[in-house]
Amino acid sequence: MPPEPATEFRPNARPAVSTDRDELARLAARALEHLAAHRGGALFGDRDVRTDPVADALTAELTSTAHGSGVVLVGCLGPVVVGYAAAHVETTARSSVSVVDDLYVEPEARGVGVGSALMDALVAHATRAGCSGIESAALPGDRATKNFFEGYGLVARKITVHRSLGADPTSQSAADG
Repeated sequence: MPPEPATEFRPNARPAVSTDRDELARLAARALEHLAAHRGGALFGDRDVRTDPVADALTAELTSTAHGSGVVLVGCLGPVVVGYAAAHVETTARSSVSVVDDLYVEPEARGVGVGSALMDALVAHATRAGCSGIESAALPGDRATKNFFEGYGLVARKITVHRSLGADPTSQSAADG
């Protein structure tokens, strides 16, 4: 068993504050790079994640979480920010569910408990908000993410299927002229 980390460098999660804005933007950009490396990641990045400029979107989220039911967290090793998470609450027909929009930890800081600290804080937030469940997305083939979420009891409830038709979504057609 590895030795216990020094108290000052234990993994922890805390609410993000406005001074975390630049670090959040840097981590969000790294998260998008991570997504792009996985099957379905490019389309997921185009369709399902926050829009650029990421720093502005996160600043708006930080402001709204102070008054709403969402949460933005930073994951740290001691005082050093090495990850982040964001979630919002959606009302369903019968209850509400916490949706994890982002959960990312720097590759060099994985495996020591930062992701767990973030996920524990997200579950606690969802519980306090009265949510009936918590959910997120994992890309096909991203076994590490799937295993991480399964360790928290999250299981697939829906599988999205997609077929590419060959059009490059980043280029404009002549008709868009």
